[in-house]
Amino acid sequence: MNTAPRPLVDRFGRVHTDLRVSLTDRCNLRCTYCMPAEGLDWLPREGVLTDDEVLRLVRVGVERLGVRSVRLTGGEPLLRRGLVALVGRLAALGVELSLTTNGIGLARAAAGLRAAGLRRVNVSLDTLRPERFAALTRRDRLPDVLAGLAAARAAGLGPVKVNTVPVRGVNADEIADQAAFAVEHGYRPRFIESMPLDAQGAWDRASMVTAEEILAALGERFELVPLGRPGSAPAEEWRIAGTEAVVGVIASVTRPFCGGCDRVRLTADGQLRNCLFATEESDLRALLRAGADDAEVEAAWRASVARKGPGHAVGSADFVRPDRPMSAIGG
Repeated sequence: MNTAPRPLVDRFGRVHTDLRVSLTDRCNLRCTYCMPAEGLDWLPREGVLTDDEVLRLVRVGVERLGVRSVRLTGGEPLLRRGLVALVGRLAALGVELSLTTNGIGLARAAAGLRAAGLRRVNVSLDTLRPERFAALTRRDRLPDVLAGLAAARAAGLGPVKVNTVPVRGVNADEIADQAAFAVEHGYRPRFIESMPLDAQGAWDRASMVTAEEILAALGERFELVPLGRPGSAPAEEWRIAGTEAVVGVIASVTRPFCGGCDRVRLTADGQLRNCLFATEESDLRALLRAGADDAEVEAAWRASVARKGPGHAVGSADFVRPDRPMSAIGG
């Protein structure tokens, strides 16, 4: 008889039910706030978890640790070969399955992903201006992203969330326009404070647009009704008065939500991270390839989460940047 899994709890009593799985560190954009124009040294193919290894680790998470939701990330997860088939295998585990993408290629993949069991999608879009998009991403692909958004909505991948990172002097003047665009097309806009996770190490707090500034910019055009933060979700939400549209703001730096964090992260090369800003990892890939059984994998997972700290300390004198950039960690 199957028994309920024992919860994955850290020393602060936080129960971890949300797993972020990076499927690749590769990306087909070169966003200026994320990586250099020439890209990065990508993982060798043999270093990346196979589909079977991804499936096994997620199964251990579900059956033994109480994981209930899985978000597939990258790099750019749509670059993963055989993604639709992998989504189908993961969906069969009974988890709520979502994906974060830059939207390029989503127009072709959305219907197949939905049929395979994907439920929701987040699409990164930092500007609606073609020339600015090309400058920001170093690729002229805005039409592809817009087509991907429309295809996701048509396929029933809802809600379709549009993630925007406002940066001072770059795209901060588009905040209200971005929200209006999303609302007009039936998407859910989310604005995210920029974080010190760029590969270049050039993040500067002075360039970060704070949650208060984001809300002020939105308030110039819309009346916002506060809804709070749903459960352990990272975004605080506001409804635009007179509509059903909901705007989210993720204030990772100025309003950290670490006290309610329920997330762990698995990198494309099989390293378990108990925090986005963790400075240490647990090598689950090595365990799998050395022939470890599920109980050993579970024990390593629990030990990693047991070491999780109270918060990330961004902005404090104690903060230490992680060695990996965001593209190599997974969102």
